[in-house]
Amino acid sequence: MMHLIALPVLLPLVTGLLLLLLAGRKNFGLNRAISLVGAGLLVLVAALLFYTASSGVIQVYAMGDWAPPFGIVLVLDRLSALMVLVTSVLAFFSIWYAAGTMDHPAYNLNGLMHLLLLGINGAFLTGDLFNLFVCFEVLLLASYALLIQGDGPDRAKAALHYVVLNLAGSSLFLIAVATLYGITGTLNMADMAAKVAQLPEDRAPIVGTAALLFLVVFGLKAAVVPLYFWLPRAYSAASAPVAAMFAIMTKIGVYAIARMYTLIFGDQAGHLANLVQPWLWPLALTTLTLGFIGVLASRTLRMQVSYLVIISVGTLLAGLAIDTQASLSATFYYLAHSTWVCGALYLIVDLIRHQREDGSDEIKSGPALPQATTLGLLFFAGGLSVAGMPPLSGFIGKLLLLKAAGTGYEAIWLWSLVLLSGLAAITALSRSGSTFFWRTSGVATTGKAQAWPLAATIGLLATTLALALWGEPMIAYTDALAEQLLNPERYIQSVLRHTTVGG
Repeated sequence: MMHLIALPVLLPLVTGLLLLLLAGRKNFGLNRAISLVGAGLLVLVAALLFYTASSGVIQVYAMGDWAPPFGIVLVLDRLSALMVLVTSVLAFFSIWYAAGTMDHPAYNLNGLMHLLLLGINGAFLTGDLFNLFVCFEVLLLASYALLIQGDGPDRAKAALHYVVLNLAGSSLFLIAVATLYGITGTLNMADMAAKVAQLPEDRAPIVGTAALLFLVVFGLKAAVVPLYFWLPRAYSAASAPVAAMFAIMTKIGVYAIARMYTLIFGDQAGHLANLVQPWLWPLALTTLTLGFIGVLASRTLRMQVSYLVIISVGTLLAGLAIDTQASLSATFYYLAHSTWVCGALYLIVDLIRHQREDGSDEIKSGPALPQATTLGLLFFAGGLSVAGMPPLSGFIGKLLLLKAAGTGYEAIWLWSLVLLSGLAAITALSRSGSTFFWRTSGVATTGKAQAWPLAATIGLLATTLALALWGEPMIAYTDALAEQLLNPERYIQSVLRHTTVGG
């Protein structure tokens, strides 16, 4: 049982390498089966880790029996367990959808998806900064290749912008890591937190500069204003299962901000305590504002969903900026909701696009879709959830966050922008839905969606209903998660007192 923590990293590594070795074989059904089985096993492992973490015990896995802070450690707490579960569920339905659409041998999508999972899960579980950098690079390399899957100049241009910006971000990341290592003499995050708390005053400005540099890097990953402009073009150009999987990518940046600025630069950080808190609030509000403007201005469905992702980032950042147990609990409940529903919307848009005569998702009238009723209901349900309408999980998440804002000055801004973003989402999606499903003439001659991708889309969309139905235990979990996050002493002691894999 002690080795279970390593499986979210090892399982996609083994599956991805096996799929790459089998690439080009004639029996592609075997590749597809291995990919789906690997993704399904990952969901089971993630569920077991989620259950284990719900007890509140922080588990540490020392790779190679090297005791921290010298060796590589994986750390399982409530936050990392939730992020691995959200990622695994999203990946399972994305790979399931791909199996019925575009996972043919020319793309080698299956192997790359599992290597992407390797980097993502590693980023959530790692206990040191350098391996966070390594995991970022693994997931970015896989995402580069996934983004370019398929044909067309739009994908090539979007991939080029994505690569250049993320290479710049990686360079800044490495500089910041090297700076902190040079000052503190450690890369282990728990050990670094203990040393930053005792940092001499004359060294605080250098470490503070590195900490702000991390905010730039993580802000780029999360698509926070003004570093968000790459996301709409890249996500709208990607194939549907890849775009759905990319719904978790911005949340990696949000996770990294939450982890670093509560563990290392939180209340206990001495001269650098709560260093970035003054920056998070204006960044959150600006991201929210430009997100809902982008939703209203979008001319294609994929671009609309991409700006909905940006709205979710702004909402999550607002919860981190308020920095209370109630706001952090609401933030991570909303994170699970927004990741799954935006992923489902990318799949729904792809089903709609393939049933149009011109294969386009441009918001303009055309012939009626062969499955207009089914797709219209899916689009309607996804739109209600992402806009935050009751009784779905989007409403619960936003309500919890607005309640956490209290009644002060911050609440005025947050209530206004969250409600405006919801209104913008309803307005934009209503316009799109009426154009695609009501303002039609004739019937398209395209074929109906196959059962395989349709079932995957319904399954992923159903998670928003599941979050609402099991809202009480989920909120209890995120409450405990927030309490654990705001009291990092237990995390620090659990890591630094660990000696071996079995210790």
